[in-house]
Amino acid sequence: MQNLTLYEGRPEKTEGREAKEIRVYDLLDALGIRYQRTDHGHADTMEACHDIDAILDCLVCKNLFLCNRQQTRFYLLMMPGDKVFKTKELSAQIGSARLSFGSPEKMLEYLDICPGSVSVMGLMNDHDNQVQLLMDEDVLKGEYLGCHPCVNTSSLKMKVKDVMEKFLPAVHHEPILVKLVGEEQPGIRQ
Repeated sequence: MQNLTLYEGRPEKTEGREAKEIRVYDLLDALGIRYQRTDHGHADTMEACHDIDAILDCLVCKNLFLCNRQQTRFYLLMMPGDKVFKTKELSAQIGSARLSFGSPEKMLEYLDICPGSVSVMGLMNDHDNQVQLLMDEDVLKGEYLGCHPCVNTSSLKMKVKDVMEKFLPAVHHEPILVKLVGEEQPGIRQ
């Protein structure tokens, strides 16, 4: 078990931190978005986030970078971490015959993030809107959400309202809301 501390805002010292992480703090501060932060070892799986979830005390999203079969459309799916992802359940809602995980190269190109660090914050780097945000409607039910600041050695807690009303408009991304139950749907074979 990690001994974690919850801090208000950005780190006091930034040496040793990646530029993309600092750019997240710069943007959040410029937008007037309040956030709390905890620093930790690499957390690149939902299991590794257990201690982090406990200190953040909010919905920590599972974020998946997806693409269509032709690799011409890319998606960032935000969903509650405890839900199971069923490809066909999502494919039917967005009208894409097949979805798979996008390549690490495209993730880096469009979002400037690496596998294990996928986060809604990466959309700040998608200046040409190559990635469509898909958001499970359950993400909107809580007051707060947790995410990585484009690196998986820190985690943030911020208000859902601020993400929806300040961050997403500032980075010119509008989510498509989807309903994922994580179970087999009648008429949809997994």
